[in-house]
Amino acid sequence: MSDRPAPPRFSVVICVYTEERWGDILAAVDSVRKQSLPPLETLLVVDHNERLLHRLAEEFAGERDRAEVRVLANAGPRGLSSGRNTGIAAARGALVAFLDDDAVAERDWLHHFAAGYEDPEVVAVGGRTLPVWASGRRPAWFPEEFDWVVGCTYRGLPPGRVRVRNVLGGNASFRRTAFEAAGGFATGIGRDGDRRPLGCEETELCIRLAGAVPGAVLLIDDRAVIHHKVPAARERFAYFRTRVYAEGLSKALVAQSVGAGKGLESERRYTSRVLPAGVLRGMRDALLGRAGGAGRAGAIVTGVALAAGGYALGTLRARRGGSPAFSWGPITPEDAPAADRREPAAEAEGAVA
Repeated sequence: MSDRPAPPRFSVVICVYTEERWGDILAAVDSVRKQSLPPLETLLVVDHNERLLHRLAEEFAGERDRAEVRVLANAGPRGLSSGRNTGIAAARGALVAFLDDDAVAERDWLHHFAAGYEDPEVVAVGGRTLPVWASGRRPAWFPEEFDWVVGCTYRGLPPGRVRVRNVLGGNASFRRTAFEAAGGFATGIGRDGDRRPLGCEETELCIRLAGAVPGAVLLIDDRAVIHHKVPAARERFAYFRTRVYAEGLSKALVAQSVGAGKGLESERRYTSRVLPAGVLRGMRDALLGRAGGAGRAGAIVTGVALAAGGYALGTLRARRGGSPAFSWGPITPEDAPAADRREPAAEAEGAVA
């Protein structure tokens, strides 16, 4: 008999909001079910959509399904942050992982996450997110340095398992105790359905977490891979412009919450090293007659300008008191309504503190 402790158990949270992604949602759940390290449960958190809530409850109404998949209603205000906080509050596992509703995880996704937590100082582990373009191929003008625009891992992040300031929210995991120490995701920063594509809620949380837990270590392990769908609308330059401008607004909100020093620490290296190298690479490709080189260089320059403009406007609004107030959960379990009303089970065996 081995004396090695049982691996920690994961609660996987998938936030959903529209029936238009029905097939994607089922594919995401199926990819979690096929993990080499089985999760304790999958939590589907529905963002203020009664029809989708009831449809998912019916889909997973079987006894086996009810044990594996729990369908919850977002107990807070509309938006991704509140949905995640609802999932955190209801989670039974010692570790909480997040997967986008239009993504599928590779078989060893949770296994690689779990390996990171063998170090007791690790409080969060993220992974690598690869784009699945609706057109079947990356647009020639779209620079890899800006893959974060479509929710994917971008050029400039170091390879391997490395320490980082923050993980990326659509492919990430945290110790359950991290939320007890720092609170949940801040509302007022992240996305709200299909409205303006704001972000950075995971950045703000991770910076706050590092301050709340002395010695906290956050990692990215690029072996923990998911494949994220990029719809046709997000392959267009119009979406690119909107998203990078919104990112600037979001960075201003993060700086307002945690200070510009921490809030822009990684961005300074990105804009001073990664992006200039990308412009030079695009110009070189253009001179060599390679498709899209000039477009990529131009997109990088445009992206920097729009993000800077969004940041400047967001900072001005903050100084004038026009920015939204921040609050964070997690929401207490009693306030997290579920489509099935079973009592929460005890913490899983093998859980780590």
